[in-house]
Amino acid sequence: MSGGFNSQSTNPLRQRCKLFFGVPVRTGSEGRISRMSRWKSRIAAFILFLPAFALAQALPPQAIALEQQGKFEEAVKIWREIVKKNPTDAGAYASLGVDLSRLQNYPDAADAYKKALALNPKLQGVQLNLGLAEFKQGHFEAAAMPFHNALAADPENMQARTLLGLSYYGAKKFSDAVKELEPIVQANPTNTELRSTLAQSCLWAKDYSCALEEFRQILQANPDSASAHVLAGEALDGLGKTKEAIGEFEAAAKAEAREPNLHFGLGYLYWKIDQFDDAKRELEAELLIDPQNAQAFAYLGDIEMKQSNPAHAIPLLKKATELKPDLRLAYIDLGEAYQRQKQYPDALAALNRAVELDPAQPDAHYRLGHVYHDMGKSADSEKEFARVRELHQKADDDMVRKMASAPPSMNQPESQPQNQQPN
Repeated sequence: MSGGFNSQSTNPLRQRCKLFFGVPVRTGSEGRISRMSRWKSRIAAFILFLPAFALAQALPPQAIALEQQGKFEEAVKIWREIVKKNPTDAGAYASLGVDLSRLQNYPDAADAYKKALALNPKLQGVQLNLGLAEFKQGHFEAAAMPFHNALAADPENMQARTLLGLSYYGAKKFSDAVKELEPIVQANPTNTELRSTLAQSCLWAKDYSCALEEFRQILQANPDSASAHVLAGEALDGLGKTKEAIGEFEAAAKAEAREPNLHFGLGYLYWKIDQFDDAKRELEAELLIDPQNAQAFAYLGDIEMKQSNPAHAIPLLKKATELKPDLRLAYIDLGEAYQRQKQYPDALAALNRAVELDPAQPDAHYRLGHVYHDMGKSADSEKEFARVRELHQKADDDMVRKMASAPPSMNQPESQPQNQQPN
């Protein structure tokens, strides 16, 4: 058996199969950024800047007239003169922020809103506008606090709750996003974009039952959505229902046979249940669509290792590491393949690269110990095995400390790679 890959130590679905409703992206991070870019472009459609200028101590007719004519640059100049003459006029600062926001000068708008709130924390609408200015800059964590304050002041404000949930999503606080987005989606069941954001949040919060339910709702409305099938499959895989997950991926393949990453995800699931011939078929299909998919080459190489074909595995694994030089698990397999072929210098080079990429993992040290043993270098071999024992002991100690300092949790720690302890 190959030592580099196991279904517990790596789940490439988390990195490769993020297909956001017709918009294929390659990683979870990129997918979240893509979704947030779309939300930022759409926010203006349902956010209206409140007439904060009405709270200014003096209403300059010229500024109001300019605003009504859409001449916001000229209006900004007037508001700047007003706050310069009267730096305690909170309403004027708020009005300055509104016009700066209309000009999409969000950094200066945020500063103006903050000054308004420092002078009058209860100024109506300004918390929402401040949050929006931060949100439009991509400062999602900074946006969350003013949206939270706006919601605290008006718990029935669905606009504030929606924006708070989206800010948590953008800030990768997925459990918090779920809490805020669930009531919004319940109140707006036909809003597929919001439901998909909730489903993504559930998925990344590892609330797979929640994610699956949301994706099923999406599929009821659009049964041919390949991306919804893929993500429902990912949720099923997270629930340990790999065969059901395969069914979802197969449905996605029927809908969009050339969707990037889809065949890779299906191949991974087949690999996970040891259906290697099916896995090879899907991984090879992925490479016809994306010849630069390093993980597809890596898993094909791993299958060759599991089928005791190290000579066939080596070129596949080398290609994987050429395409993605930090693909650590491929180096583990490559080192083992070279060892089986008695190409010991190449085995050492591959395994030492794996150690460079993550010195805290014991698997590369374990394989190094066996390579040195085969080379007759007993001292070096024992040194590597001692390092394996040391790393396992450290992991055990860290887990004991974590359990002692944290309340009981239903979440299980990620398993160490199997078969790594030397005899």
